[in-house]
Formats: sequence, structure tokens, C-alpha cells
Amino acid sequence: MNSELKEAAKWIKNASYGVVFTGAGVSVESGIAPFTGQGGLWNQYDPKYIEINFFQMHPAESWREMKKIFFTDMDEASPNKAHEVIAKLEEKGYVKGVITQNIDGLHQRAGSKNVQEFHGTIHTLSCVRCGRKYKLEDVNLEEEPPHCFCGGVLKPDFVFYGEGIPPRAYEKSLEMAQNAEVMIIVGTAGQVMPACSLPLVAKQFGAKIIEVNPQASSFTGTITDLYFAQKAGDFFAQLEKELKL
Repeated sequence: MNSELKEAAKWIKNASYGVVFTGAGVSVESGIAPFTGQGGLWNQYDPKYIEINFFQMHPAESWREMKKIFFTDMDEASPNKAHEVIAKLEEKGYVKGVITQNIDGLHQRAGSKNVQEFHGTIHTLSCVRCGRKYKLEDVNLEEEPPHCFCGGVLKPDFVFYGEGIPPRAYEKSLEMAQNAEVMIIVGTAGQVMPACSLPLVAKQFGAKIIEVNPQASSFTGTITDLYFAQKAGDFFAQLEKELKL
């Protein structure tokens, strides 16, 4: 384990272009439930409420459930050790940025600057009629559904089932994956397309893959070069010491 950690640290130090790719597992330690698996949100709620067709037809019902799912625990959560060390890695120049599947904004709150939110964010909303954008704190969530000044319904700016990935986030994420010399994969099972294709792209373009996940993923036995079966916070606390951040 110690020798593998030293090897991972050496790769990170020597890479001119490092990238961190994160999934739900990095935020579990902040009290945010994953969508699937043990304790997953879809074990408690019906995912139809964030299907775009259902939302368009039943916005009030969809908003009533979304408030329970997303706008309590997720909005009140704080960054954990993993988020903090990932931000330090960027600050020190060891990584160029983060590609995240998460919509909680915790990477930015921890200090990460270059964050590609592949699945969008809960912290802004857009009008489905005129496109006007709002910050979450400026919206009355007691209204079901909340409305724009123009009368249109507001939709959270995260990707609903049936929607495409935001084009700019997709383009920038793909560019980062192609340029990566090292990619650190953290807390993702690698089952959600097209996000899970990004580490495959990185590997295809020659990146070394470091994976951090308590359970093996679809990447572990295929593209991963160094695998750490750990919680994200534990791994990054050790890496912080090893790199003397």
C-alpha cells in the first residue's frame, strides 16, 4: 500500500497535465446520498420526477419531490477532506482541473477553480420559456413550481433523464480527458454514459489511471493502473502527507 501510494504521488508530481474525475462517492462523506447502490436516493424516491418529459407535463409534482431529494441535504452539505485536497492539488499545479458527475458544487466551495460540471448543478435554475438564469438563493422554493418573471416554469440546471449533456461541459471535459497524463478517478462505479467514457478516452490517449473507490468499478479490472480500495477522504489525507501539500 505504501509503495503504491508513493508510486501514485510520483505520477502526479511528474505529470504536466493531471485531471481528477469524480462521482457520487466523493460526496458521500459530506452526507450526500448517492443515486444508486446502498442508501441510494433511487431506493427511496422514484427517478421519474427528474425525467424531462415528466417534468414538462407535471412541473408542480416534480418540484415537490425535487425539493425533498436535492434542496435540503445537498444544498446544506460542506466539502470534506477529499474535496479540500483535490483543490490543493490544483492550487499547487499538480492537476489542471476536475471533471465531476456531481451537481452539489462542493468542489468549488472547497476552492477548485477549473471544474467541469458534466451533469450540471443545483445552484442555478433556468426558465423553460425565456431561458433567463437565476441563482438558487434568489428563488422562492416554497412556490411549486417556482416561476420566472415572464411566467415560465423554472428548471434546475442539472441534467434530467432524457436530456443531453451541456455542450460546453462535454467539450471541455473531453479536451481534459484527451490531454491528461494522469487521471485520478474517485468514487464512481463507471456505469453512467456518456460520463464513464471519459476515463476510457484518457486511457486511449496514454494517461495513467489512478482509481480510488471502496468497491471495484467497471474501470478497476480494465483500465486502472493503480487501485486504492479506500474512502476518498482517507486516500487524499494520505496523499496530502505524501506530497507535503
